[in-house]
Amino acid sequence: MAHQLFIEKGFQATSIQDILDYSGISKGTFYNYFSSKSELLIAIYKTIYKKLEKDRNDLLLGQDPANIEIFMKQLEMQMISNRKNKLIILYEEVMSTNDVDLKQYVQRTRLGSLRWYYGRFIDIFGEDKKPYLLDCAIMFQGLLQHNLQYNRMANKSSEKINQVIRYSVGRLVKMVNEVSGSGEQLHEPELLEKWLPGCQKNDFGFKNQLLHHSVTLRKAITKNIHDEGEQEKYIELLEFIQDELLHTSMPRKFLIESTLSTLKGSAVCEKEHRQLEELVDTYFKQTEERETT
Repeated sequence: MAHQLFIEKGFQATSIQDILDYSGISKGTFYNYFSSKSELLIAIYKTIYKKLEKDRNDLLLGQDPANIEIFMKQLEMQMISNRKNKLIILYEEVMSTNDVDLKQYVQRTRLGSLRWYYGRFIDIFGEDKKPYLLDCAIMFQGLLQHNLQYNRMANKSSEKINQVIRYSVGRLVKMVNEVSGSGEQLHEPELLEKWLPGCQKNDFGFKNQLLHHSVTLRKAITKNIHDEGEQEKYIELLEFIQDELLHTSMPRKFLIESTLSTLKGSAVCEKEHRQLEELVDTYFKQTEERETT
């Protein structure tokens, strides 16, 4: 309901009292969950992105990550989600406020999107072009954004997102070949580590494997556990492991191991659980080896 108000009235024009009146909850209930309107907006963003990330990963399940058609489907899904949730409008308003924490969150989200493009470009174009793919990801973001913007102006009643994406990706392929062929580099990929410290930025192989196993295990839980309460419990445990490994600077091994142990109680998903457990174990072993050297 707050999301709807932010879209209709604008984030700054919507007061907490407006949200309380519209949703029918008390002020005490609101502050039990959120310390401010900005924190609520961040929670909205996180909910949208978590769903988008899951849906994008589902498209990759059982597919070749290098298949550029899958990448275009992921892009289309992302653009439709952005349009449906009016994220661009909210972004623009947020960046005009004086809320430092909110602006930093939005900036971090944009960098996270850049990191996703970079990782997918490695999948599609190969490790040999890796030194040039951050530059290409930056240029592609601008190219796609402006192509969509002006196409929307030109075709107000019949916008064709798929057509714009396909055209833009066609330009991307030529761009990658030209930039890598020239040997020119504007930004080193290591900048992602500086911009987004502690987010497993450079280990895309691990991230892709983790997301793959998470999606597989989630599907096994949904298929084999018929009690909805039990399903929700195990999926929440799975999401905690994923968030801890991908979105914290120092993943807490003891918590992850404890969560894995509880997750193992699902029993019917033993094969999928074992694969996830082995991946996590390998991750911590490699981390410890790097720290000792």
